[in-house]
Amino acid sequence: MEYLEFELPIKELEEQLDKCEIIGKESDVDVTETCKQIEKKLAETKKDIYKNLSAWQRVQLSRHPNRPYTLDHIKALCGDTFLELHGDRNVKDDKAMIGGLGKIGDQSYMFIGQQKGFNTKTRQYRNFGMSNPEGYRKALRLMKSAEKFGIPVVTLIDTPGAYPGLEAEERGQGEAIARNILEMARLKVPIITIIIGEGASGGALGIGVGDRVMMLENTWYSVISPESCSSILWRSWEYKEQAAEALKLTAKDMKRMKLVDSIIKEPLGGAHTDRDKTFLAVKNAIEKAYGELKNLSPKDLVNQRMEKYDAMGVYKD
Repeated sequence: MEYLEFELPIKELEEQLDKCEIIGKESDVDVTETCKQIEKKLAETKKDIYKNLSAWQRVQLSRHPNRPYTLDHIKALCGDTFLELHGDRNVKDDKAMIGGLGKIGDQSYMFIGQQKGFNTKTRQYRNFGMSNPEGYRKALRLMKSAEKFGIPVVTLIDTPGAYPGLEAEERGQGEAIARNILEMARLKVPIITIIIGEGASGGALGIGVGDRVMMLENTWYSVISPESCSSILWRSWEYKEQAAEALKLTAKDMKRMKLVDSIIKEPLGGAHTDRDKTFLAVKNAIEKAYGELKNLSPKDLVNQRMEKYDAMGVYKD
């Protein structure tokens, strides 16, 4: 189990509890009462820490190395029914963007999302979850296929941003993202979008236009990461915590500003502490959203989507 800096008090209590249980097993000393006291204090500490998380601490949880990634969610939701599809039919297959057909119950969905790696080798293979233009073009190809066959689209967002390399710009990174935003706005099938980790910049928006946009509780959604914002405004990464607060990037902030539709609650301590519970919450959210959208005609679907995004940013003096 890996612990973040603000979780160290939890680590200390869990170590004390482990030692207490070992003493009880290896000796005749009755440590039942002591273990109960430690367990009580541990529960109180967890509750106190996780109910008062700062924006930066939620950013840290969204990047936790044990947090489930896109393929983890898809495999849990679809089991053996998931069929991954590859390539943009133009340049190559982008490993940072994955997609394919899968079933939840009897309903088929087109799943699309960014995939990160879990060790050095797979992080390089997945380009740290940062897609090239061909990744967004692959995503658009799959969405258009879903539209052709009347299959709803589910996008799972988890990226630190689109790949900023020179070769990506040469192949039209900005155009690819802009094209996806345009085409998703008028896609004639339901689009359900869930931010499962990091939702940064145009890299997230490239698959982020949806009829229902939801965020897991400990995720973030912003035009820029706290570190990059800090480096621009203060010429240093030291102010990333202040930047995170100022950016208003948490799920609660996004919901309050009506930029997302709902928040999916995570287990206490984050999605990685109880993966099965997280997967079930995501599954229920997808099925509920699809139930609200499935009876709308393509025309009504597109009109409602357009109205939803036209209303964003509108205010009265």
